[in-house]
Amino acid sequence: MVAWDKVETVLLDMDGTLLDLYFDNHFWLEHLPLRYAEQHALELPKAREQLMQHMQRIEGTIDWYCLDYWSEALQLDIPVLKREVSHLIGFRPKAETFLEALGQAGKRRVLVTNAHRDSLAIKLERTNLAAYLDGVVSSHDVRLPKENVVFWSAMQQAQAFDPETAVLIDDTSRVLRAARDYGIRHLFGVAQPDSRQQARAREEFDLIECFDQVMPAICQT
Repeated sequence: MVAWDKVETVLLDMDGTLLDLYFDNHFWLEHLPLRYAEQHALELPKAREQLMQHMQRIEGTIDWYCLDYWSEALQLDIPVLKREVSHLIGFRPKAETFLEALGQAGKRRVLVTNAHRDSLAIKLERTNLAAYLDGVVSSHDVRLPKENVVFWSAMQQAQAFDPETAVLIDDTSRVLRAARDYGIRHLFGVAQPDSRQQARAREEFDLIECFDQVMPAICQT
């Protein structure tokens, strides 16, 4: 439960928090390996192996999230390939209701994402997410991933907020740890970022299964 009368700003991750992570998982684990295999005349298992090794080498860095990096490294137009499966982009259950309720309650809603601006543009085209936001910050704007505590200082410069009166909801524990180190008071993870995968068990942070767990009045049926 959150004491909403003491909250001014709600910082929201996009992929796996507001939007279903199924699209991203399908793209990176299924669609991209297929197109990479076609482009480079590889068997699909070999293409998957090469991609996974590459991803593991740069995981957690800004390049891991950068479509320009991947387009050059793989000799593929990644934004074009993303559009091929963009029909899979969608909100997580009741995310829109939650965002609308936050606005009605006078809370400032800021999207804080590691998504590259090209990826962000595709998702904003496929959803009405922008209509629910008061600000957007991409980690590519400051060239630091959210997993780096220094990102949050840069974020403060882009969208000033008080860590004591802020809530962050994010599906990645490394991001939540960095935000905690920076001093953000209210932190929540997400139990089921990908609707096609099993829900996670609680470990380090409280996990949200439905947004009614942090604002009960909006999700009751």
